[in-house]
Amino acid sequence: MNQPLAYVHPGAKIAKNVVIEPFTTIHNNVIIGDGTWIGSNVTIMEGARIGKNCNIFPGAVISAIPQDLKFQDEDTTVVIGDNVTIREYVTVNRGTVDRGKTVIGDNCLIMAYCHIAHDCIVGNNCIFSNNSTLAGHCTVGDYVILAGMTAVHQFCMIGNHAFVTGGSLVRKDVPPFVKAAREPLSYVGINSIGLRRRGYAADKIKEIQDVYRILYQKSYNNSQAAQIIEAEMEATPERDEILQFIRNSKRGIMKGYFSN
Repeated sequence: MNQPLAYVHPGAKIAKNVVIEPFTTIHNNVIIGDGTWIGSNVTIMEGARIGKNCNIFPGAVISAIPQDLKFQDEDTTVVIGDNVTIREYVTVNRGTVDRGKTVIGDNCLIMAYCHIAHDCIVGNNCIFSNNSTLAGHCTVGDYVILAGMTAVHQFCMIGNHAFVTGGSLVRKDVPPFVKAAREPLSYVGINSIGLRRRGYAADKIKEIQDVYRILYQKSYNNSQAAQIIEAEMEATPERDEILQFIRNSKRGIMKGYFSN
């Protein structure tokens, strides 16, 4: 590998077929997997672990130290999976002592100017549109789509297959399989289009809708709704995933759009 116009620290472990464009800087203690392309003017700092067949576009900064005043230079990482595309000027900060790492799963598209803060865990097959931002310690499931300029409060969770509309302020947890919109952010239905695209059958989508009708369209609090869902609906992986998400939520889940 000969990159005369890029700086690659001799302690970095770079697979032989990685392409590194001019004016990129790669620091010590970095690992980059086979087939990855690193564009011009990218900065990859200590602790980055980047998988195979990724594409990182100009201006991105990967594994900078956290923007957290409590950070004491702990030995932490950023872990990026395989087949991930990171567009221009994305910033991904490494972890703190809390989780020790920031993670982006496989097959994700992170569009221009997004920020993923320290200790965030992002699942597989996610799409973050331009200018979407995760504060620290967020947990995002698989197949989540954040439309442009979405801002997610620290410690929030977003469940699998959720869709969050553009310009949203996510202050509460967003359960799996739903669409979230309005201000304040609210349940506005099932992400039925996304579920159909991923092979969910019509009866399975109806089952998920029935769960959320009890949760959001009746006059129950969350604990009451969870008890009724568990008692009256057949146990399925999707039903149990929704119940577990509700019960594990520390910030509380978002309300229905008709709620006070």
